[in-house]
Amino acid sequence: MLGIEADVGDEAAVERALARCRDELGVPTAVLANAGVEVNGAAHELPLARWEQLLQVNLTGAFLTARHAIRAMLDADLGGSVVCTSSPSAFVGFAGGGNAAYAASKGGISALVRSLALDYAAAGIRVNAVVPGATDTPLLTGGEKAAARERLIEQAAEQIPLGRLGTPDEIAGAVMWLWSEVASYVTGSHLVVDGGLMAKSANTF
Repeated sequence: MLGIEADVGDEAAVERALARCRDELGVPTAVLANAGVEVNGAAHELPLARWEQLLQVNLTGAFLTARHAIRAMLDADLGGSVVCTSSPSAFVGFAGGGNAAYAASKGGISALVRSLALDYAAAGIRVNAVVPGATDTPLLTGGEKAAARERLIEQAAEQIPLGRLGTPDEIAGAVMWLWSEVASYVTGSHLVVDGGLMAKSANTF
């Protein structure tokens, strides 16, 4: 195991991190572009700096991670699997509102995945997205939100068809499937792991 601290919005930092991974662990052929932040707020009130910060981490970070991973695979004449983390907000609006910046970044990731999948399919490099729903992690229920965790669980039971939050292991399992040879004919796709939330949303169209 190798832990490296890096700012995914900084190309030099991403390049150094992937070069170190290659040197110590070999060419990265299974990569997850997952780093992300969430900023909520009405578009007319959201400071431009917050918008730019979110896009830099979420969208540019995914692009840079995929870019340098793919470059390493091509240089080694190896195929591989790149997975990016999208979101249901790339496809449907959230009733709570104030989600324009986050939704735009995740919509960009979904478009990026489709384009990269076509560009690199001939090289044996598959590019897909995992689309997690509400997942019981510190980002969702930690910090100040910890006190409201039970209410979130109650809301999940009411709003999510499977009646609960997802677990990190369930999302990780989806990523590992996309990395695996079992998914060798899958590229340019989105694997939705959201307890049925998007299927329920689609019924309202």
